[in-house]
Amino acid sequence: MSDYESLPELVLIRKSRGGDVKAFSELYARIHKDLYKFALYTLKHPQDAEDAVSEAVISAYENLGMLRKEESFRSWIFRILSNQCKGRFRSRQQMEELEPEMAAPERDYAELHDVREAFGILNEEERIIVAFSVFGGYQSDEIGNMMEQKSATIRSKKSRALGKMRSVLE
Repeated sequence: MSDYESLPELVLIRKSRGGDVKAFSELYARIHKDLYKFALYTLKHPQDAEDAVSEAVISAYENLGMLRKEESFRSWIFRILSNQCKGRFRSRQQMEELEPEMAAPERDYAELHDVREAFGILNEEERIIVAFSVFGGYQSDEIGNMMEQKSATIRSKKSRALGKMRSVLE
């Protein structure tokens, strides 16, 4: 166990802001699985998810000085990842529109799972809201802050999205 593993998250954030690469590495180790799950369920492709997480983490490290509140680190990095996912999602849609005759993407066998299928019927915004809630553990007001929407709007959209998923799963 390294000295960094026992440090509270806020201490690691402060050290990271001071340029401590090991502290940032420990922060990343603590949140990597949640970031990857969020990206995978948003983008549906493992390689795209890995790339989005990598780019988000690099961006977060380079812009750590812009983090206003240290206690908001998790929501801040998830917001960066959300923006990365949105950009990749749009790029993929543009590619599909430009080259519809391209071969179908490699089949993801996990897609056969009912929950993945249900998640797949959601639009981009609904996937992001559900992923923030389920994988990030964020409440509607926190998601609203990240997406710059009212918490009541987020609750409503989340409820509709979960209803869509339920209809597929029943």
